[in-house]
Amino acid sequence: MFDVKEDVDLFELDERDFDTVLASDIAFNGEIHFTKPFIVKGAVTGKIDSTGDLVIDSSAVINADITASRVLIRGKVNGNIQGERLVFVTQTGFVKGDISSQQLVLEPGSSFSGLCTTIPSDKK
Repeated sequence: MFDVKEDVDLFELDERDFDTVLASDIAFNGEIHFTKPFIVKGAVTGKIDSTGDLVIDSSAVINADITASRVLIRGKVNGNIQGERLVFVTQTGFVKGDISSQQLVLEPGSSFSGLCTTIPSDKK
């Protein structure tokens, strides 16, 4: 996998490391707000707004705009994504929508349809 330096821990998180898990048998319609790591395995329609990390699992289907610090996408997302630090789409990930982030990684085999805007880091 890519060496994403300080963001490697996002890929090493196990389900037990997440404070909240939206299970695969749950379909949520509305707005979700959170600050701690959150994993979605089910379906979400609406809006996801966070200052924390978000993992979209391979079984997840998201029809929502997303704002989060770091976003790891293994499932399907239809909507715009604003990742403050990182948006990473794995080989099983699918994104239809615009992405803006400091860093964007698209693994070979991933699917992305939309516009991409990279945002300069404040560290420069």
